[in-house]
Amino acid sequence: MKINNPIKFIRGISVIVILLFTIIALFFNKTYAKKTYENKTIIVSEGQTLWNIAQYEKDNNDYYKEKDIRRIIYEIKEKNKLNTCDLKVGQKLNI
Repeated sequence: MKINNPIKFIRGISVIVILLFTIIALFFNKTYAKKTYENKTIIVSEGQTLWNIAQYEKDNNDYYKEKDIRRIIYEIKEKNKLNTCDLKVGQKLNI
């Protein structure tokens, strides 16, 4: 293969290389690993309900941001092995 115009050839190869590096950089820039979240323990105080706690977590905890409030309550109950929504003052809940 004979190259008639070496400047156009070098420019074309440069554009292809830059495009390849850009595509590779965009692909490898994303992470597909799941974000890990730490559990925390709260102590129930007077007047707190599962609904209040779930609403607070929805507003302030990235793990619960996009979840429905009822789903958050269900997860808290499951994690703490609660049969009812009744809480006692001083009770510890893992969130």
